[in-house]
Amino acid sequence: MFKILAFSSITLFIGTCSKFDPSMVSGYVNPIATTPSAPKLSNQEVISGLKEALQVGIKNAVNVTSVTDGFLKNEAIRLAFPPDAIKARQKAIDLGMTAQVEKFETTLNRAAEEAAKEALPIFVDAITNMSVQDGFAILNGGNGAATKFLKDQTTAKLTTAFAPKVADAISRVKLTEYWSPIMTKYNAAMTLTGGEKINPDLNAYVTQKAIEGLFKMVEQEENKIRKDPAARVTELLAKVFGSL
Repeated sequence: MFKILAFSSITLFIGTCSKFDPSMVSGYVNPIATTPSAPKLSNQEVISGLKEALQVGIKNAVNVTSVTDGFLKNEAIRLAFPPDAIKARQKAIDLGMTAQVEKFETTLNRAAEEAAKEALPIFVDAITNMSVQDGFAILNGGNGAATKFLKDQTTAKLTTAFAPKVADAISRVKLTEYWSPIMTKYNAAMTLTGGEKINPDLNAYVTQKAIEGLFKMVEQEENKIRKDPAARVTELLAKVFGSL
């Protein structure tokens, strides 16, 4: 009889232990529940991260565009013949000036490449001083959202600051030496035919297209940072864009 009671007690004890709930023990802490979560981001951290991404973007953009063929051999940003002078291009070719037209188009891109060398401090200043209220909206805005915000906020200021650099670049590459003969021939022909003479503003055109090209390259860099952890080259970038 004693053996039966002892066996029953042991069986009851084992069964109770198999159903043991550790949370019922005083002072027990669930290790899963206390696993550290990712630190929350503040709006200011997000804004700083966005600006840092844009600064990395413009630095990389300048590095690839301010070299020989940086604009000329990149179809995404290559400067074409000014649209409002496209009739002059065809007329010049008809007049046997194909080589001059090609040289002009090459030199047009050389001017953009030269100007890009001076772009970094101008863009960095614009990025640093741009006003951002809702960083999370831009962060969660998808590809190119930060670049679009920068473009909307700073294009006018960038154009004003960049135009003198473009004028210097145009002078250095002697762009007008290739432009003037084309325009002279075209306008002379218009005098004979009664057509409209043209004289596009090369400074304005190169400034506009160079800035647009740089923005396009910055957007590509931003999208890399959004998608590729390896492109998040600072702790802040990793923290902010790693939250996506």
